[in-house]
Amino acid sequence: MAEPAPHIVIVAGETSGDMLAAGLMRALRRYYPRVSFEGVTGPLMRAEGCRSLGDVEQLSLFGISEVIGQIPRLLALRRRLASHIIEARPTLFIGIDAPAFNTALERRVRAAGIATVHYVCPTAWAWRAGRTRSIRRAVDLMLGIFPFEPAFFAGYDIPVTFVGHPLADELPMHADPGAARRALGLAAKGPWVGLLPGSRHSEVSRLGPLFLATARWLSERMPGIRFVVPTANPAVRALFERQLQSDGGGLSITLVEGRSREVMRAADVLLLASGTATLEALLAKTPMVVAYRLSATNYWIARGLNLIKTEYVSMPNLLAGRALVPELLQDDADARTLGAWVYRLLCSPTARRRQVDVFETIHRELACDADASAARAVAGLIERDR
Repeated sequence: MAEPAPHIVIVAGETSGDMLAAGLMRALRRYYPRVSFEGVTGPLMRAEGCRSLGDVEQLSLFGISEVIGQIPRLLALRRRLASHIIEARPTLFIGIDAPAFNTALERRVRAAGIATVHYVCPTAWAWRAGRTRSIRRAVDLMLGIFPFEPAFFAGYDIPVTFVGHPLADELPMHADPGAARRALGLAAKGPWVGLLPGSRHSEVSRLGPLFLATARWLSERMPGIRFVVPTANPAVRALFERQLQSDGGGLSITLVEGRSREVMRAADVLLLASGTATLEALLAKTPMVVAYRLSATNYWIARGLNLIKTEYVSMPNLLAGRALVPELLQDDADARTLGAWVYRLLCSPTARRRQVDVFETIHRELACDADASAARAVAGLIERDR
């Protein structure tokens, strides 16, 4: 008698989780054409035939205050999902990102005898390594998107398979700056510097004036230099426009609604906030300078409690294992220092090439057909338990 088709429950967090889940679902059908899915879904998962138990937007929360206000609802959702999953007895449960929500859910489901996978390793390697105790009880397998993750988690007896990063599969190895400038309506002649002070109001509040001061420092030394700024949403654009009125007089600055990836490809150099954008900038092969400022309170807590565990904060440096790109934090991030680094990258082909060569190497390492690699690992777990 043939084995029954697998039934898999997937809980995705945020839009990125919806994308990862949809790609994994497509790839799993190559192994199990009759596989069925249900879970917390986004539009891409639903388009792939996943029955919805809730919407991914329910888990897309930012900021401590927002999360605190939603705790009762999130706990109720998690209890409901756990009860449903344990009663349904699926072949497998897969939690994608959203570790604060999914790890506890995975732990309860696994205790009931259902195999669990977590896709996208929690950043315990960067801070709060104590989280690994909870993770170890929660998962049978983790799927990592960065190559250093299996070795880190092996030290805590947590099995991790590196599957590669979907963005590295999606984005081209060699970008065309001229095409990106034409698409954005930017002048072909530069130099163009992309300013990306963050996607959240709090980030732009702290970094926007600093980046504008850096732009002024550069403009005084490089007549004709131009700047382009992608804004994540209307609220962030309105905030940055107010900063421009106050601090941006005389600067040649073009604002773009969204389209940050095109801005990254169009620019000669990027000045950007530390965060996920630095990985996209690496994959765009654009030289960069990274800056970040936490609030004084948050920085004091992070350093005082020794929560930050890595020597570097930007993803290019973490992946390279060395200080590949300049990263300036807190009081070290001042307009003169940031401007001097950007100036050097604009004027020195050697300095630019030093970054770009490593970016290309990292891109090749991350481009592993993540959907297929993840599906292969998940199929191996299913077959092991049959």
